[in-house]
Amino acid sequence: MKRLISFAVMIITAVMFVACSSPIRSETSRKNGLNCAFESSVNITIDKLNAEGIMKRFGDGMWDVEFSSPNTLSGVKLVFDGGNVSASYKGLDFSVPQSALPVKAMMLNLIEAVDTNARLDELKGTENDNVLEVSGSLEGGDYIISVGKDGKIISFNMENNKLKIIFSDMKEISSAPEQATTTTTVAETSAETTTTSENPAEVIEFPEENAQEVVDVPESQETADVITENAEETVGIIEEDAEQTLGITEEY
Repeated sequence: MKRLISFAVMIITAVMFVACSSPIRSETSRKNGLNCAFESSVNITIDKLNAEGIMKRFGDGMWDVEFSSPNTLSGVKLVFDGGNVSASYKGLDFSVPQSALPVKAMMLNLIEAVDTNARLDELKGTENDNVLEVSGSLEGGDYIISVGKDGKIISFNMENNKLKIIFSDMKEISSAPEQATTTTTVAETSAETTTTSENPAEVIEFPEENAQEVVDVPESQETADVITENAEETVGIIEEDAEQTLGITEEY
């Protein structure tokens, strides 16, 4: 009997020791830093495939990734815009290659998971060594998004798909840099077109003569007389209106 009691005490002690030595995880919340445009270096592992590259998020559903390795993917860029997916290689567009199909599927899972959580006011998950692990489920399987103290993504993991993406050297970028450049170019082009359309022959054939004429016109006597005459008429009208107004006021 004593041996039985001693054995039971040993078992209970061992269980308590293991429980106390295990890291404590607690449910908590953190500010949401996912809803931003960013650029990051990524290391992607899909089963036996390991790839590296630069990933960008411009907004909800707008992502792209350009690979630097392995050789079968180096230089390939995948662009995700809503429900559309396109591929290119050094500026040449083509259909998504066979070697990139697993990556395409991986990116669709990542985009859906991150964009869904980016719409939340705050992130909720399990705290583990100052890293918040946000769990969720997709049609493709369960996932875990790990975020740092600033709420920005550190890694994305889908264990059942043997998928893991590690983010590093992250920096925020403009949500639409190419559109901003295009707008500026259009504005500058419009200004040039307006200037040219005023007198294209003079501007193109005689730019210096035309510039001199523009400078000299305001100084001509004829222009000065017109300006003076207009000014006198304006002053006369103002005085006449003032007298009429004063007369009406005196009558009342």
